[in-house]
This record gives sequence, structure tokens and C-alpha cells, in this order.
Amino acid sequence: MPELPEVESTVRGLSPLIVGRKIVSVWSDAPKLIRSGTFADFKDNIRGRKVVSISRRAKNILIGLDGGYTLLIHLKMTGHLMVGRWSFLKDKGREIAKTDSSGAMSDKVNNYVHVIFVLDDGNMLALSDLRKFAKVSLGKTEELFYKEKLDQIGPEATDIPLLDFEKALKSSKRSIKQVLLDQEKIAGIGNIYSDDILWKARIHPLRPSISLTSTEIKAIYKAMREILNIAIKLRGTSISDYRDVRGEKGGYGPKRLVYRRDGEPCKRCGTPITKLKVGGRTARFCPSCQII
Repeated sequence: MPELPEVESTVRGLSPLIVGRKIVSVWSDAPKLIRSGTFADFKDNIRGRKVVSISRRAKNILIGLDGGYTLLIHLKMTGHLMVGRWSFLKDKGREIAKTDSSGAMSDKVNNYVHVIFVLDDGNMLALSDLRKFAKVSLGKTEELFYKEKLDQIGPEATDIPLLDFEKALKSSKRSIKQVLLDQEKIAGIGNIYSDDILWKARIHPLRPSISLTSTEIKAIYKAMREILNIAIKLRGTSISDYRDVRGEKGGYGPKRLVYRRDGEPCKRCGTPITKLKVGGRTARFCPSCQII
């Protein structure tokens, strides 16, 4: 699932390309991705609206439109947004979108386009999503924020002050891995970056969060800020389906510390990286450097 760095990179990439543009029309071959009424109503309500802003809240992309509307897109497991141009072709009786570009856009992972917003400059904003789990929702801004429970999301991992971070960790008896993944505690972190953060801070993923010392919490906080900022600078991780707005891979994948490095030697001590289940999620760690 795209996490804070991938979503932030998407927002930063989209901003100069779509802010100020009008949405001329919308196409989809998977209307179930639209979560705000019927697809026909969605098209009618968004057509002609101007994009006035774009921002991120946790893993949600918020596209502000004129008239007090917001378009919310959550990429879920395998979604990513791109700007380019596509043609609509008939294939076995159904209409599909095919890119007009070569290079990165022709990468197979970019060819699961299921929603396209046609813009007034001829470009298109496309949602590619292999598993069709993404969510697209439109509504009046205040109503949408309430419906999507954005007020229940915790402070952003890149912005939370150390004191608030320590309070969040000290208030839970769950494992530190689970707390870092809890979006009501700290927003934006998922499996990739929680594993790398805990490895860098030398904290075992099963450590009860409440048991952490102030020194250990500071180490986690420092690692969190460093890793997330590096990942944003490198435009995220693309070892799976995520791609940036030009259809290109992010650069953090080769920099991963432990995520999906099972069996590889620890970058600090050489011990093979192992994994375990924590609250239904997989955690990777070094059994020598991260002692519970």
C-alpha cells in the first residue's frame, strides 16, 4: 500500500500539472471505485469544476475544487495516479484506456487504468489500480471530511512534535509496530517504513510501546523523520505497484533497510533478517540488533 512518502510524492508531482485546470469529463470502466453516489451523478457533479488545490491527509489525496467541493482519492493497495494522455479502445466488447506514450508509461503496472479525468489542457489524470481497491469520493468539503472521518486521523508522522509522539507511544500497551501503524495515533506510516524505522532505532517490533524509555522513543522519532524525508526525496518505494505521476519508479526501493529483505544479511551486523507476524501484519527485523 502506498504510504506517506508515496502519497506525498504524488501530491507534489500533481500540483504543477493539475492545479488551475478544469475537469472536462470523466471516464471509468470500474464505476465501483466511485464511492459517492452513482457514476452518472459523480460525472455531473465534477464536470466543469476547477482544481484549486491539492494536499495530503495521512494516505488520502485531497483535490480541492471550486464551489467548495473536494475530490478524495485513497490509493489503497495497488493504486497510483499519473498525468498523460490515453486513447479509448474497444476490446472484447468493452472500452479500455491505452496510453499514447512509450517509455515508463508503457510499463505493465501502469496499464490498469480504470478512472480518467480529462483536463482542459488536453492532459488526463488517470488512476491505475491492478486490484481495483482504490477509493474515489466527491463531496462538499466539510461533509466529505466528516463522512471519511478525517478528523479522527492522528497527527502527521512528518509533523508531530516529539512530546506528542512520546505521549502517543506511552499511551498504548500494544506493540510498537502496531502503534506506528495506527492511523489514529500517527498518520501515514505503513509496513515498509515501520520496519525500516524500528531497525534504524534498534527496537524490536514486539516491544510493548508503553515500555519504551524516553531515549528509545527519541531514537524512533529521529529514525522516523530521517527515513520518511529520504523516501519523499526519492519519490517513494516501487518494489510493488506504486509509480509516480509520470509512471516512473520511486528511488527508495534499493535503499530499504529490512522491509522484504528476509534472509539477507543485516546491514549492521550481518545476521540474517527474519520476520514474524504482529497483529496480522508482517514485521521484518534483525534478531541480533533488535532485541526484545
